[in-house]
Amino acid sequence: MSQTPTPAQLTEALLDAARKAGSEAADAIVIEGTSVSVDVRGGTLEHAERAEGMDLGLRVLIGRRQACVSSSDARPETLANMAERAVAMAREAPEDPWAGLADPAQLSPWRDGAGLELHDPAPEPDPAMLQDDACRAEAAALAVNGISQIDVSSASYGRRVVHLAASNGFSGGYLRSSRSIACVAITGSGTGMERDWASEGRIFQADLPSAESVGTQAGERAAARAGARKPPSGTFPVLYDERVAASLIGHLVSAINGTAIARGSSWLRDALGQQILPDALSLIEDPHRQRVSGSRPFDAEGLATARRLFVENGVLQGWVLDLATARKLGLQSTANASRGPSAPPSPSLSNLALTQGSRTRNELLREMGTGLLVTSLIGATINPTTGDYSRGASGFWVEGGEIRYPVNECTIAGNLREMLLRITPANDARAHLSTVVPSLLVEGLTLAGA
Repeated sequence: MSQTPTPAQLTEALLDAARKAGSEAADAIVIEGTSVSVDVRGGTLEHAERAEGMDLGLRVLIGRRQACVSSSDARPETLANMAERAVAMAREAPEDPWAGLADPAQLSPWRDGAGLELHDPAPEPDPAMLQDDACRAEAAALAVNGISQIDVSSASYGRRVVHLAASNGFSGGYLRSSRSIACVAITGSGTGMERDWASEGRIFQADLPSAESVGTQAGERAAARAGARKPPSGTFPVLYDERVAASLIGHLVSAINGTAIARGSSWLRDALGQQILPDALSLIEDPHRQRVSGSRPFDAEGLATARRLFVENGVLQGWVLDLATARKLGLQSTANASRGPSAPPSPSLSNLALTQGSRTRNELLREMGTGLLVTSLIGATINPTTGDYSRGASGFWVEGGEIRYPVNECTIAGNLREMLLRITPANDARAHLSTVVPSLLVEGLTLAGA
């Protein structure tokens, strides 16, 4: 019986098929993964799923024309068909003057994940272990006073191999794993029903907090939302809880993405070298943090990743670039290419950290006096060109520096360019996350409630 090809062997087979089909240059990506998830309700198994699969992607280039194809079938005849189809598509595609592989001199010498601890060598947990985690989290949440039911309690495990190869000589890959527990608890009933959640995820199972702590946190969060009502309308300070504060920085990251800059469709398109955050704050990408899900030794074009300050002391230092956007802007790639099997690379950040403050969240609550503590955000209306911002929110009303009652069904609005210049960070960011952003106090937002 023939042995199943490895992801590395499959990427080479795809490149070989592309050469035979007439491509001038090509790159290939293979992602092979296993995932197991278990949901429980009422102490019994509600849903269990195990998935094993492989995704193959091939990009071919004919001059400055390119095309991408993908498949989940690794048979040799399928690889040949993929390559022939991709080459035919590329010959008919419009020219892209910025398309092309990296120069060999640009390629990363680091070709695996050694030292990053992206994979837990411990055995894969069996479904019974995952079900036990989910049941214990559910029981802990139900034990919290005021919890009427559990929407769902779940546990999961994932493992995947990623391998990238290109006709410029690059070939590299690494293994990732993940383990998580999540619980959604409900308080009240009917129109008075409120819910909240808690979840924890780690690369190493030994680092995962107990199922009971996850369930208890979900229950306490939901119970605190009992009797939620609309807050008053007006202009108030808003404190974004650490759970949702990263969304504000996410809007900044989207605005400095090379794709948006190259199109001229970003509200920060003219802000290079300008102050966009308070001068005490910096925004740092570090793709080499150990045991962090966003870490990677090289990007999706084979370039070496590195620690980089995108905002230093409040001043914007540069754009998030892959090769194509860098060429279009006359700059160098920041090794931020990301891609899946079915599309060409595009710019994307991984591990981010915003400078933390010196005060706790409670100290910022006392400082804000009267305003809104946001713990959940829903929907979004963001104008990518102007930065005008509007989001649905829920959380807690604060008076005299103390939480008074839970609120829901309100809208917060402002302009991101102005908002980001007025943020004050707390010191409560969780270090194990890929995006490390603390609670953020923002002055002078428009609140529409009752």
